[in-house]
Amino acid sequence: MPTSRKLASGEASQPAPRRREPLTRDRVLAAALSLVDAEGVDALTMRRLARELGCNAMALYRYAASRDALLDGVVETVMTDLVILADGTDWEAQLRRTAHEFRSIALAHPHVVPLLVTRPLSTPLGLRPLGTVRPLEMLLTLLVGAGFSAEDALHVYRVYFGFLYGHVLTELQELVASPEESDDLLRLGLHRLPPGEFPLVRQLASALAGYDGVTELDEGLDILLTGLRDQLHIPVRRR
Repeated sequence: MPTSRKLASGEASQPAPRRREPLTRDRVLAAALSLVDAEGVDALTMRRLARELGCNAMALYRYAASRDALLDGVVETVMTDLVILADGTDWEAQLRRTAHEFRSIALAHPHVVPLLVTRPLSTPLGLRPLGTVRPLEMLLTLLVGAGFSAEDALHVYRVYFGFLYGHVLTELQELVASPEESDDLLRLGLHRLPPGEFPLVRQLASALAGYDGVTELDEGLDILLTGLRDQLHIPVRRR
């Protein structure tokens, strides 16, 4: 039976090299999203992402033809989590549920919110990543199944997502300047505003400091859905 070779003096056994996880589009986009979540959109470059993935930057172009394509992919990755169920029996309940789900996604990825709002503007609808168009198709399916015409359903989609984009952008702007202060005027930094020029804004310090995103979202949805029913002559669903 052959004897094993003894290690020479000072020679250390080396662990077997770990196999590198292969690149895939999902892995690239997940890493891109993690980078944006941690450091913001400006941190996302091909070189930086390549360092995070332990590969050459040129290898990434197989999965994203440009940085713009990478940004589109980040938006698609986030929007994949938004599912609008095609339950036409209670379209209002579905829109409320989806609105809260969208808000949760936005608050989980605040650095991505500007991309959610602006990236579609740079690409015609038919050329966008499929994952970013699916919420439109799902919402149209829901509303048409509930009795809306396709044209009215499209109108609702535009108004609805316009409201959601505006809401999350507003909520993310509700920053507190000095959390340790007990006075709302000081906490929000509103004491810096000249009283003669901004009397109403200063007067609303407590209301601004007490901002509740969930409550504001529900109140906005009440107004939006009531307006849609009235304009489109849709009867209120009895529970």
